[in-house]
Amino acid sequence: MTNQTIPDSLPQIFNRKTVEQITTKSRTSIYRDMAAGTFPKNISLGGSRVGWLASDIAAWVESRIAASKAQQ
Repeated sequence: MTNQTIPDSLPQIFNRKTVEQITTKSRTSIYRDMAAGTFPKNISLGGSRVGWLASDIAAWVESRIAASKAQQ
């Protein structure tokens, strides 16, 4: 196996466990909110594997921060 550098331009993809850790949401909450249209949709990685674009999760987190500040 060679040590290759991943290009910065390549989008980063988070798995479900990482999304749960970042957002503190449970698996059930993630899928319920996706169905409601209030959480980013996942992308298929083949077979039963899915992931979320890091940029989508970051935008969601930023929106939650902004909403919280607006309520203060």
